[in-house]
Amino acid sequence: MATPVLDKADAAPEPGFADSPYITVTFRVRRFNPEVSAEATWEDFQLEIDPKERVLDGLHKIKWELDGSLTFRRSCAHGICGSDAMRINGKNRLACKTLIKDINPAKPITIEPIKGLTVLKDLVVDMEPFFQAYRDVMPFLITNDTNEPTRERLQSAEDRARFDDTTKCILCAACTSSCPVFWNDGQYFGPAAIVNAHRFIFDSRDEAGEQRLEILNDRDGVWRCRTTFNCTDACPRGIEVTKAIQEVKRALITRRF
Repeated sequence: MATPVLDKADAAPEPGFADSPYITVTFRVRRFNPEVSAEATWEDFQLEIDPKERVLDGLHKIKWELDGSLTFRRSCAHGICGSDAMRINGKNRLACKTLIKDINPAKPITIEPIKGLTVLKDLVVDMEPFFQAYRDVMPFLITNDTNEPTRERLQSAEDRARFDDTTKCILCAACTSSCPVFWNDGQYFGPAAIVNAHRFIFDSRDEAGEQRLEILNDRDGVWRCRTTFNCTDACPRGIEVTKAIQEVKRALITRRF
């Protein structure tokens, strides 16, 4: 039997030729090391990387192959833990959910820490004020039961749907650190804390809604919101953050929730 002749288009590509999936990308990273200088600087890194990879993959490549001192947070790498929120090309995003091909890799990709929180080193910020605001709204179920329940606390599908959207928060701080009010006044509770208060205020099983509303009625609470929708645009989980804040405001006025 005659050996079939392969067309050149069918032949396996040789490595290093034009059909390689890799492109050259510049990562422009804002660097800050308080042990070296009080000023932040920008540093460029040239990477050969598949554009279908994520920004987080590029940061790993820099840290593992080019500069081990680069500091950033990450954990699950699947958009669930919220650890790797940062400003990428001027917008708050999760590095693990942002594909390089989707952010114009023909130009330098700028990466910097989220705003409004003190930078500790490179892309790592002090999250304690953010988590303190979260703790202050009592983000847990509170009931008047003095004893442990003897059966499951049942809830209708309609009651569950009332706060379904705000259960999606992963505490990445992308919404809070996109808020101009929070940038200018770190005492403001911020969108994420209000979202997590909303999740329990509107839970039919919870009995501390009035307490949370009074906490958010403070001068640093919901009334500081200026409805710019930055928070909604920044949320990687698609939560309608501004809508949740408005619902809390309405509950404060009507005392219906």
